[in-house]
Amino acid sequence: MKISLIQHTQNAKELLIFSKNTRHLSRDVDFKEVLDMPEREKDEQIEYVFNTISSSWEFVNYTFLIQDVTRSYTHQLVRHRIGTSFAQQSLRVASADDFAYLIPDKIEEDDFQLAIYNTTMGSIQEGYNLLLNKGADTQDARGVLPTNICTNILLGINLRALALMMETRLCIRAQGEFQQTALLMKDLVLDIHPWTSPVLWPGCIASSKCLFPRFTGCPLKNKYEHLHQAEESLKSKVADDWKMLMEHNYSPQPVQSK
Repeated sequence: MKISLIQHTQNAKELLIFSKNTRHLSRDVDFKEVLDMPEREKDEQIEYVFNTISSSWEFVNYTFLIQDVTRSYTHQLVRHRIGTSFAQQSLRVASADDFAYLIPDKIEEDDFQLAIYNTTMGSIQEGYNLLLNKGADTQDARGVLPTNICTNILLGINLRALALMMETRLCIRAQGEFQQTALLMKDLVLDIHPWTSPVLWPGCIASSKCLFPRFTGCPLKNKYEHLHQAEESLKSKVADDWKMLMEHNYSPQPVQSK
């Protein structure tokens, strides 16, 4: 696989700070004031941004070109439908008369399974090409192609959506190919925006809880008790307290940051 970051928001750190501070503005403020802030002040501001409502993160965008990945992977990728956009290589118009495919690691380690896998892929390629030679349209012949055929896809994603993607796809439970692409995307973003590190982690680190309470095969969950699903009694206590606050119309006035 190959992943390239082909475009990203300029002055992203300053834009995040500016967008978050707009709710407190009572006068005209020039964006240049944020640009001219000392780095220490910017670091303090961005820490605040990452510890409050995350809507401002949507102002920062990244565009990735993801190549030589499987359609099995892209079927999972496009499930991230909020804050994303996609453009994928089309097998309706592009011929796959010499397609590449991914061999899963566990199958590659077993000679017998590997032989069956490669033989099957060869048969699919032969059948696909025969259909084309007999006059079938590519949009019809593509029906016999495997999900592990390699493809290319363009991904546009904002920082808020990327952070949510990292929470699930950097998880040990995620499919290996998605883990690998997520790690590569994270590294590319950190190369240009190292200050985004606090929000680009799996859920157990980002929110200190496991996002997959029924998954028992995680060594981290077996080591750290706090990653297990909260006890029902605790949930009940929190729910009772929340109801009490709502009954008393609890609605705090936000404190203006300095």
